Amino acid sequence: MAGGLIALLDDVAAIAKLAAASVDDVGVAAARAGTKAAGVVIDDAAVTPGYVVGLAPARELPIIAKIAVGSLRNKLIILLPAALLLSAFAPWAITPILMLGGAFLCYEGAEKLLHKLTGDTHTDDAAAIADPAELEARQVSGAIRTDLILSAEIMAIALAELPQQSLWMQGVVLAIVGIAITIAVYGAVALIVKMDDVGLHLVKTGRAVGLGRGLLAGMPVLLKLLAWIGTAAMLWVGGGIIVHGLAGFGIAGPEHVIHDAAVAVGGGVGAIEWGVTALGSGILGLVVGFVVVGLIKLLPGKKAH
Repeated sequence: MAGGLIALLDDVAAIAKLAAASVDDVGVAAARAGTKAAGVVIDDAAVTPGYVVGLAPARELPIIAKIAVGSLRNKLIILLPAALLLSAFAPWAITPILMLGGAFLCYEGAEKLLHKLTGDTHTDDAAAIADPAELEARQVSGAIRTDLILSAEIMAIALAELPQQSLWMQGVVLAIVGIAITIAVYGAVALIVKMDDVGLHLVKTGRAVGLGRGLLAGMPVLLKLLAWIGTAAMLWVGGGIIVHGLAGFGIAGPEHVIHDAAVAVGGGVGAIEWGVTALGSGILGLVVGFVVVGLIKLLPGKKAH
């Protein structure tokens, strides 16, 4: 009896150790996969504040919450099962899908840059919507559609970092990455869009008036800066995905050129090498984006919006 109990305890201890090791593996894999998707996360965080600009301040946080819920739905209900199906039955399709998504990001980035440089603000009939509820619903649905593309890239990038993991491990890691990134992105967005309210509160209450005025003056600048960062992120992330995808198909020339330039300029300084790599990827992404914009404009009855 005692021997059986000891054997049982040994089995429990072994299972506990295995579980602990699995938790560690999940944590490491999730951190690695999440880091690889950082560029798209920056893009997501930079793009989203634009969807609440001009709406009632009291509705900003509820709108962000709705978008966050939609983002979680995108990641966990739509994209996670699709990613696992791809991993199980068509792993060869992951890289082409990533590259298509990268080309879309390049297209979006190039188009936004053209609008910024030409002064075309690309306004649509949203401004003509008088009903606040209708406008809010439109903005939320538009943000969730945009999030679906960015979330697909995040999940695909994360999945590409887990080729040797079991299917259940991939599912757990993708769920952790999806939840963590959603919380981080929309938490940051909520903080950004409420900074002007914080500044106004500080001025009205007489507490840290200088800081409050600084926040009020700085928020429009920050939002414009975020718009530029979002555009740049689309180009360097999209270009980087295409560069790595081409290398995976045996076309390693662009990757080697960018890597050699980064090493030559950076001289072993990681931040400089990263900057040169991002610049090189961004230039390639801009070229790809302009090509896609041009092709779309050539389609009968179509034009880049």
